[in-house]
Amino acid sequence: MSNVLDDVDPELFRTYAFWNVILVVKMLAMSQLTSLTRFRKMAFANPEDVSPLSRKLKPKFDDPDVERMRRAHRNDLENILPFFVVAFLYLLTRPDPTLATHLIRAAAIGRIVHSIVYAVIVLPQPARLLSYGMTLLVTGFMACKCILHFL
Repeated sequence: MSNVLDDVDPELFRTYAFWNVILVVKMLAMSQLTSLTRFRKMAFANPEDVSPLSRKLKPKFDDPDVERMRRAHRNDLENILPFFVVAFLYLLTRPDPTLATHLIRAAAIGRIVHSIVYAVIVLPQPARLLSYGMTLLVTGFMACKCILHFL
């Protein structure tokens, strides 16, 4: 019985695993940044979160800084998770290791830059669009290759 990973280049899989872990750590960091922003702005969403701090605080759902962090984190979830799946399936198509390595790195760096320009050091467009588009294009390319391969 053969293993599905037998056909995957080991070095390429290491690259995939490394950048996936980096992206998971980045998503966890975005969650922590959201929490820190909530504390800094005293903008908590749940009554049980505000009651230990002060009886005068009320839940707040419209702080622009907290909402920016939340949107950036949600954008990660909407784009990184599909990338994980598509990139893994792409590895099963026996891609050129050099091209695949560059694609994986480009997608990961695109997501890192996206979070920075969206939520940490807010830059005007097209910074966010370009970084978002990088991962979208890579994921789309990999998805097309997978469709053609597995057709």
